[in-house]
Amino acid sequence: MSNINEQMQKHMDKNKNKARLLVSCPDQPGIVSSISTFLYEHGANIVESTQYTTHHEKGTFFLRIVFSASDIKKKEEKLKHNFKEIADQFHMKWRLTFLHELKRTAIYVSKELHCLRELLYEWENGDLMTEIPLVISNHESARGLVESFGIPFYYIPANKEIREEVEAEQLELMEQYSIDLIVLARYMQILTPHFVRTHPSKIINIHHSFLPAFIGANPHKRAHKRGVKLIGATSHYVTEDLDEGPIIEQDVMRVDHRNDVEDLKRKGRLIERRVLNRAVKWDLEDRVIVHENKTIVL
Repeated sequence: MSNINEQMQKHMDKNKNKARLLVSCPDQPGIVSSISTFLYEHGANIVESTQYTTHHEKGTFFLRIVFSASDIKKKEEKLKHNFKEIADQFHMKWRLTFLHELKRTAIYVSKELHCLRELLYEWENGDLMTEIPLVISNHESARGLVESFGIPFYYIPANKEIREEVEAEQLELMEQYSIDLIVLARYMQILTPHFVRTHPSKIINIHHSFLPAFIGANPHKRAHKRGVKLIGATSHYVTEDLDEGPIIEQDVMRVDHRNDVEDLKRKGRLIERRVLNRAVKWDLEDRVIVHENKTIVL
């Protein structure tokens, strides 16, 4: 199923001859020169380039390049095949994506819908360049909202007693819809290690605190008890360790003694919406490289 709106179609038409290349490898001379020469020899023109090197002995080099080439669809396989020689030479981890192909995102949600609303509004406006083939929830609360956008909604009750059966159904749907990215928009269920391993560095969560502080449940209550002066939210990739995956984006807001727990939750929801939206957008734009348990956002 395709749910490309008018804004997305315009974007795809405008960028039909563009691609993105993400690279990480041990730092050494000649990397940029070799990639630039490769692109030139394949009739490509670099339109955007960002790089970073870790500042220590035997550092790691990171690079994001956006390039254009006429009839790029016809050159896809050749570009991928021929780049392997450079990748092997420099021991690269690399990813090459083409802008005429939209990634496909599944959104998981529970009862709180503020993050889901933000993502859907951004998607409708053409500011979140992805297809959203389905939304999955363990509650019916989001059905009306989701279906109003013309997106299929799947109600799958979930709890720890039936977690394996639930995830088997969810994984079948992920395969059926050819999902590239999973977004947990306040999906209040812990995923099993098996589920996480099926989508490494492709599950984005929003945690309603400024990690690593207040990991786990009820962070606002614990933050209020601690008397914090800043509250925040953290978007990160999901790993098998709860709330300890590579952090993509964070933000904070100032609070004081006059704010009770409900105030913190209300203010926190504002932060969660924008933090998750930015993290998802950066992933879709191939700006994030996972390095050890950190991210490089280019």
